[in-house]
Parts: sequence; C-alpha cells; structure tokens
Amino acid sequence: MGRGWSAVAVVAAATFTVVTSEMLPVGLLSPIGASLGVTEGTAGLALTVTGLSAAAAAPSLAPLFARHDRRRLLCLLMALVGAGNLLSAWAPGFAVLTAARLLVGVGMGGVWALAAGIAVRLVAAKSVGTATSLVFSGIAVASVLGVPAGAYVGELLGWRAAFVAAGILGLGVAAALAAVLPPLPPEAARPRLAEPLAEGRVRVALAVVALLVTGHFAAYTYVRPVLEEVSGVRSDLVGALLLVYGVAGIVGNFAAGYGATRSARGTLLVLAGLLSVTAVLVPALGDSTAAAAGLLVLWGIAYGGVSVSVQTWLLAAVPHAREAASALLVAVFNIAIAAGAFAGGRLADGRGAASVMYLGGALAAAAAATLAVTRRRTTDT
Repeated sequence: MGRGWSAVAVVAAATFTVVTSEMLPVGLLSPIGASLGVTEGTAGLALTVTGLSAAAAAPSLAPLFARHDRRRLLCLLMALVGAGNLLSAWAPGFAVLTAARLLVGVGMGGVWALAAGIAVRLVAAKSVGTATSLVFSGIAVASVLGVPAGAYVGELLGWRAAFVAAGILGLGVAAALAAVLPPLPPEAARPRLAEPLAEGRVRVALAVVALLVTGHFAAYTYVRPVLEEVSGVRSDLVGALLLVYGVAGIVGNFAAGYGATRSARGTLLVLAGLLSVTAVLVPALGDSTAAAAGLLVLWGIAYGGVSVSVQTWLLAAVPHAREAASALLVAVFNIAIAAGAFAGGRLADGRGAASVMYLGGALAAAAAATLAVTRRRTTDT
C-alpha cells in the first residue's frame, strides 16, 4: 500500500508540473514581450494557446486512446509537457513559442483529465477521497505557487531559464511516473461526457468556473504590468509579491477545502465575492507596494480556494462519473483561462493595464450572482 501512496504523490507532482507549466508566462510577460519584440498583450496569447489546446485535449484523448494503458499514456503526455517547455525556452520568435505552448497544452489537458480517475485505482477504497484530494492538491498549489516561482527564476536568470527548469521538471516527473505507477489497463466502461451534464449542480458549477476563471485570468495574466504601472512596484520585487500571493493561496486552498465539505456552494459564494471586491480595489487603492501586497494576500486566499471547492462539488454531485466530470471541468477551466488571457490582453493593449482588473471584478461578481440565483433550483452539497 506504501507503493500506492508513492504513486499518488508522483501523480500529484505531475498535476503540479502541468499547471505550473501552463501558467508560467503569467509572471514573465514583460521580459518575454521585450525579448521577442511583441506587446505584453500579444505575449499573453501564449497562455491562450495553451488553454485552448488543453481544453480540446482533455475530453478527446481518453476516448481516442481508450484501449491504451493509462500508465504509458500518462508518461507520454508528461514527457510532451517537458519537451514543450524546453522548446519554449529555445524559441527564437513568438511563432515558435506559440507552437511550443500548444504542445504543453495537449500534454497538460490529458494529464489533468486522467489524474482524477487514476487515484481511485492506486489505494484502498477507504482512502480514495484522501488520495484524490492529494492529486488535486498539485493543481491547487501550482495555481498559487507556479507563477511566483517562475517569476522569481526569471528575475534571477532570465525568462528562458524558467522554461528550462519547467522542462527538466516535466521530464523528471515522466520518468518517476514510469518507475512508480503500476500497469493501468483501461477500464471496461466509461461514462459518456454528456452524463454529468444531466445533473443540475454540475451545470451550475461549470458556469461558475467559467466566470470565475475567465475573470481571474483576464486580470491575473497581466498582474505584473499592473503592479509596475499602477502600484509602482519595482520589477525586482514582483516575484516576491507573487510569492506572497502564492502562500496566501495555499492557506485559501486548505481553508476552502474545509468549508466546501460543509457547503461547496456557500464557500464558492464567499470566494467569488472576495475576488470581485479585491480585483476592483487593486487599481483603486493599490497605489503603493504595501497596499498592493495586502490586496494580493486577499486575492490569493480567494482564488486559492476555487479549485478545491469546485472539485468537491463535482465529486459529490456525480460520484459515478468522476472521469467524465473531470474532463468537462478541465475543458471549461482551460477555455476560461484562454478567454480570460485573450480578453485581458485586448483590454490591456487598448485601455491600459488597470482596466483588466475591473473586468475581472465584474466577472467574479457575475459568478456570485449565478450562485445566488440558482440556490433554490439545485440542491447544495
């Protein structure tokens, strides 16, 4: 059984690596744009491409490779993420960077979609909940620490070094998966993707994810220029502030996980409200490094709890269709990331960096309104 938990830990490392790889450009937009001769808004398309390719890969790879061992497929996809990061580091121009990020997206979408179902097969039935939470903790921690870690490495050694580090990590995790995972032949029966959508709670959860994640990434993708241009933060302090955000996000992840076991809807409503207020206050009040740091703490706490709250909601709503629900969540999540990065980029280029914060706040407020309006129509978890 110890080997099973070792395998769960490595799968968690895989989810951490793929989500970190996806969001790596967020803290590096300014140096990437300057190096490749594009605007920060255009550089943000590197995130859009990754999100769209992940959204397409998540629901399609499992049925496409339905007869293939999940261990081999997971190792292959993880290696693809590593290779895409190394190609990103080498990219002599934005076109090559875009192609490399597409590869990262395919690998990332496949790994994330397969991970939830794999945990169930590695440990005893009584430990499935804990194992699944550990696997998804890799996503949650990456969401709040991947960006500051990349920004810090980029500040010290350059943005290309950050992608090299992610590439080496990806290949290392692929090797660890090959060494630790047992054979995982495909299961005989798999729920169709449409099956979870018959449950009202799933539809509400996916709608809330679409609004929250689009709003978050519309704003957070361009947080570096906002910090530098609005708050007057020195470039060498951006990585440290994003690290503060990351630590706050981990606190939010565990706090929300505790709250979501009692009421996932109520927890998400609080998080959406906090996100909407915080995003609007950044350009309004965050005109100093200290004020920006305080608001980033609140932002990190709020967004850090989103993934675990939604995952708790979905697993409770359709426990019989975990893999299908996970694939839908990955698809919606990454479409939202792509949409947010794209919308934020157009707005940042056209109306200035501060404007993306108002868009993020408005979409988070819409998510809160959706939760409130649908409260009587679906059963809370």
